[in-house]
Amino acid sequence: MFCLPAEKAHHVSMGAFTGFNRLPALGSLLRRRNRVNSPKLSNTVFGLTFENPVGLAAGFDKDARWYNELATLGFGHIEVGTLTGQPQSGNPKPRLFRLSADQALVNRMGFNNQGADLAARRVARTGRKYPETVLGINIGKTKIVPVETATEDYLFGFERLFAYADYFTINVSSPNTPGLRTLQHREPLIELLSAISTLNRTLAEDHEMALKPILLKIAPDLLDEQLEDIVSIAFEIPIDGIIATNTTISREGLSSAESLVEEVGAGGLSGAPLRLRSREVVRLLHQRSTGKIPIVGVGGISTGEDAWQMILAGASLVQIYTGFVYGGPSVVRNINRYLLEQLEKNELSNIQMAVGGEDKFG
Repeated sequence: MFCLPAEKAHHVSMGAFTGFNRLPALGSLLRRRNRVNSPKLSNTVFGLTFENPVGLAAGFDKDARWYNELATLGFGHIEVGTLTGQPQSGNPKPRLFRLSADQALVNRMGFNNQGADLAARRVARTGRKYPETVLGINIGKTKIVPVETATEDYLFGFERLFAYADYFTINVSSPNTPGLRTLQHREPLIELLSAISTLNRTLAEDHEMALKPILLKIAPDLLDEQLEDIVSIAFEIPIDGIIATNTTISREGLSSAESLVEEVGAGGLSGAPLRLRSREVVRLLHQRSTGKIPIVGVGGISTGEDAWQMILAGASLVQIYTGFVYGGPSVVRNINRYLLEQLEKNELSNIQMAVGGEDKFG
């Protein structure tokens, strides 16, 4: 697969994996092989029960095509999207690149997806083969929609997809949609989250369903004072959790040749180079919120040790993407096995007991 261009390799590999998964009994066999069944790994976060803390980050299954097949790899949750209110083709190709020397990716995909309406119809038709695997839906702004009217675009996607998500992530942190990150500023963010919270209550009543947990996904490039502002907003609205972090625009400390980095050009960097900064952001959010706001840690996680350290920094759940691309389908099982070993080593009865425990178990 690494001999193919990155985006083509993604679709070829998922096409093959999906075909394999749909053969009689093979999907169930694969799921049994990859699940690490232990009540110690189970965790209840923002009202949802997760079989294990390892999830797949948004961006991998943009159009909610493969979530059932991906669930056979042992994920505790899968986040699809980013889905926008309207369909859009994204940025011109090539737009996804490997920096193998850094175990990193650079993407400027631009929220390419077929839109919230088609995704809703697809999930309704496909259903949930493994309902115990939590399904998150990540929504963002359509590129052609002005930032000033972004709220209406988010509300459209939220309403259309409401019945199918276990939780929603509000993405205001991708670097590949012009102006999107300005929505992380206090006033527009309060307006957006307040409107979504109001609609959440209305739809829950209309559908006779529980409120959907609302998470906010933030960038690793925010200053510490901006992160503190995010925490205060999370309490003020309130929201149910924070996903930290998205990709970075920084290129500091890379091992890849400078000429290659320049050739790749603009986009969000993910993978191992984010490991320390993402963990630092999680730690700060956990400390500033005194552990009262659940945090999903994502960025640079490719091994069990990476996941363990993120949990010790304050993450109740973790997500992987680039580590999955480089590590392959066994990486989820390997991470969960390592986490279970650490729980047993430290005589902890549940993964939640390790959250924020750097001083005790680091």
